[in-house]
Amino acid sequence: MESEETEGRTLVQVISEKYSPENFPYCRGPGVGVVIRTSPQGSPVKDRLNLPSILVLDGCGITEAGDEEEVAVFCAHVVELDLSHNQLKDWGEISKILSNIPNLDFLNLSMNPLRGSSLEPGAAEAFSGLRRLVLNNTHVTWNMVHALTREIPELEELFLCLNEYESVSVSSTSCPSLRLLHITDNQLQDWAEVRKLGLMYPGLVSLILANNSLSSIHEPEDSLQRLFSNLCSINLHNSGLSRWEDIEKLNFFPKLQEVRLMGIPLLQPYTDQERRCLMVAQLPHVTVLNGSVVTDGEREDAERFFIRYHMDCPEDELPQRYHTLVARYGRLAPLAEVDLRPLCHVQVEVRFGDLTETLELRLDQTVADLKKQLRAVVQLPPNKIRVYYIDRQLGYALEPQEMKYGARALHSYSIRDGDEILVVPKTQ
Repeated sequence: MESEETEGRTLVQVISEKYSPENFPYCRGPGVGVVIRTSPQGSPVKDRLNLPSILVLDGCGITEAGDEEEVAVFCAHVVELDLSHNQLKDWGEISKILSNIPNLDFLNLSMNPLRGSSLEPGAAEAFSGLRRLVLNNTHVTWNMVHALTREIPELEELFLCLNEYESVSVSSTSCPSLRLLHITDNQLQDWAEVRKLGLMYPGLVSLILANNSLSSIHEPEDSLQRLFSNLCSINLHNSGLSRWEDIEKLNFFPKLQEVRLMGIPLLQPYTDQERRCLMVAQLPHVTVLNGSVVTDGEREDAERFFIRYHMDCPEDELPQRYHTLVARYGRLAPLAEVDLRPLCHVQVEVRFGDLTETLELRLDQTVADLKKQLRAVVQLPPNKIRVYYIDRQLGYALEPQEMKYGARALHSYSIRDGDEILVVPKTQ
């Protein structure tokens, strides 16, 4: 096996082994996705199984296509092909594979060593039917990316993660069909490089830029509106943004509704609540923040929080958003500080006949504990008395509540300072 992997294996070899009748029993029925294909007499693939339409051949040591006729026989109806984690080094071999799979919609070439490889003129036409292309960690050059996108008129999704890009090379031909670009885990630091993506892919709806070192967004409002006129979602997780001015720039994307912004230096000094509220207040048109829907109620609370958070700042340091929100809500008073910690002790009045005495109760104790404590007051054992709770705030509108159950905790009665405990001796 090791010698086979060293020498390389063809796509046809891997398919023959993985989908042989011994390893992949014949099945019938709708939706099974595996059928017997009739082959010409004497064909090397006679009586072999045809493949499912979604074909996963990752990590199989594939280095080349193999016999193209056999590829065509096996894969005529394949629509998705995963060739990730193989050893494909030559775009020419990949082109041979695709030229024999006419219905292919999705291709994953991640983790193949394609650094420095290029296509012969005209060979990129084999990729023309794709809608989704994954080139993560292939170190494919921008020139190669452009050669492919020029030949794929309906490409909608492109994945270029982990390719060590420090810059973006502009293509002379744009790709207006592209809707989703994943370009995470690269080394893009300068906005001047990111803006080129808007020039090349004017139809972008979603831009995933997480885990780049983007330091700021240097772009005028009118330019952002032109460059990313269709962008609805942007992911800037773990970027290097450190100024609120950069967050405000996101408001200039005319259709932006979803933003992901976690792990950036700007937000490190804040609590989770502060981060969420300040971000929601700064982005009035964003309806989904970090994966969570922003409700109308949350937005109003966040905007009021934003006003109060900045109310003690010097006038010359107040953000423009503060003035906008003050015009809507007015200058809000600080929130009253309310201690919401549960009570531990209360002072109550104990009445027993003509006797009235003030007593401090621990609310974590039980009714049985209370009766033992009352013994010193009423001079009767616990089994000889009945105890009633009277809520002084309600006066005597309600009958006194007998505290019958010895194991019940006193805090469950919601006893407050000034309430009454009525003690009555049991009758024989």
